[in-house]
Amino acid sequence: MTATEENTSAPRDERGAEPSALPAERKRARLISGPGMLLLWLYGVMVVGAVSRSAVQISTEFDRAPLAYSLSAIAGLVYGFITYSLVRGGETARRAALVCCAAELAGVLVVGTWTLVEPSAFPDATVWSDYGMGYLFIPVLLPLSAMRWLRKARTAAAPDGP
Repeated sequence: MTATEENTSAPRDERGAEPSALPAERKRARLISGPGMLLLWLYGVMVVGAVSRSAVQISTEFDRAPLAYSLSAIAGLVYGFITYSLVRGGETARRAALVCCAAELAGVLVVGTWTLVEPSAFPDATVWSDYGMGYLFIPVLLPLSAMRWLRKARTAAAPDGP
């Protein structure tokens, strides 16, 4: 290969530039380094747990506790979206995950309080019942940890000001 021939095996963007030549704002910041990897793993486990549990309950005994099973399915979807956002990375995904974690925390607090105040409304437990006691309180601790990590990830990725 001569110096004038182009190496076509290197990955390039739509303009033909190599990735290292892309502007910094176009590169996605990683959200799954360090503690972010643990968050990703925990959210992945919660996705599998919540979605599989709710799928079985909805398909076999939905008429027994429709609200509880529906809330567990919603929790699984929220966990799935946060997991996807952590894997995707970048500022937009970080913000979306932060908003979703705040909504998750609100859901855990509302449903957790509701199950304590009026247990008859939930003949069967949800993922968020009793603030996630059936899941070792991970549903209440996870969004708090994730929001802290996501805020810290923003400050770490933010350029130094003048």
